[in-house]
Amino acid sequence: MNGPLDLSADTDPRLAGIADGLAPFVERGDLSGIVTLTWQKGRVRAVNVLGSRDLESGAPMQRDTLFRIASMTKPVTTVAAMMLVEEGVMRLQDPITRWAPEFADMKVLKDPAGPLDQTEPARRAITVEDLMTHRSGLAYAFSSRGPIAEAHEKVLGSLMDNPMTPDQWMAAIASLPLTYQPGERMHYSHATEVLGYLAMRAAGAPTLEALLRERIFGPLGMNDTSFWVPPEKQDRVAALYGFHEPSGALRRAPMPAHLTPPSHMAGGGGLYSTVDDYLPFARMLLNNGEVDGVRLLKAETVADMRTNRLTEVQRQDPFLGMPMWAGMGFGLGLSLVDNPERNMFGAGPVGCFGWPGAFGTWWQGDPENDMVMIYMIQHAIPLTPDAGAMIAGGRGMAGRMALPVFQRMTYDALAE
Repeated sequence: MNGPLDLSADTDPRLAGIADGLAPFVERGDLSGIVTLTWQKGRVRAVNVLGSRDLESGAPMQRDTLFRIASMTKPVTTVAAMMLVEEGVMRLQDPITRWAPEFADMKVLKDPAGPLDQTEPARRAITVEDLMTHRSGLAYAFSSRGPIAEAHEKVLGSLMDNPMTPDQWMAAIASLPLTYQPGERMHYSHATEVLGYLAMRAAGAPTLEALLRERIFGPLGMNDTSFWVPPEKQDRVAALYGFHEPSGALRRAPMPAHLTPPSHMAGGGGLYSTVDDYLPFARMLLNNGEVDGVRLLKAETVADMRTNRLTEVQRQDPFLGMPMWAGMGFGLGLSLVDNPERNMFGAGPVGCFGWPGAFGTWWQGDPENDMVMIYMIQHAIPLTPDAGAMIAGGRGMAGRMALPVFQRMTYDALAE
């Protein structure tokens, strides 16, 4: 939909009961707070704001609360790169060594969980498309097992608070062997961080933040989305909490928001945003590259992003211990629903798309219903290769069950 965005929060009567469905998760102490937004057919249909953004101070959650959106950053970085693809600056088939010579002559582990000195040469170069589809052979420490996981922790350090410059970080990750051959399988990884710096270099931008602000944040009016939070906005940041086993309750996780621009701007997970700030970005992808008269991408480019790239063999591989790809495919920076009956981890008809964040944030564009749903919490869980299975039944994971309640209640209400 085009035209002025109506941000009024007059709740659609069909959606009025969702707050009551979510409230028990806050009342029981499973979550500190929740903010949700549902937009459909030209206007915001409902906003729910529950609980506290800071349990210690008692500060309430607010509609403009800032959240660490973690991997919800990935679609943003991918859109910036796809804008460069449209302009002919880069192509999906280009080897990334064109802008990142650090990745020349890569080695690949003979055994993904085996010794780091038992490798073979990469059979081909990593491409731009490999980065966008997580088929580059790169890894995350938390998605890996064995020595390569330990090497990532040692060589790369913190995911969220890293003192390295972009050049230092790119050299560091390129010094590690790949876990799989490029193109072989979908393995969740630092690929989008690499993509962000690749796009930054290709565009000649001074920082990834500068690239995203010029290309996306500025045009879409996303003034609260950034890799850092200035002092005047710090009191709007939601604190991060995780389950504390000894006490059986939530405990604050030590993750202060960046006061100044960080050295390492993680294009795979470093952004802060709000429900209203992320909305125009999601609407842009829903509306085939244009929102409110601003076009970022061609319709055919968005269609490419929303088309599954995984082979049937690659879809058999679990995602962090979950059979994710039984009901969803993966395109360019986005997952997409193509088998709703087998989709265990979301709701909505064929064609829905999005990508969540590790701290529990989630969003989805639904073309069939002309709808965007955004869900924000700050809930830390241990990240491991089996994190998905742990969410499904692990102790202290009850907070993650609020999302399917939001999804189910929204779709059930709209079906009435």
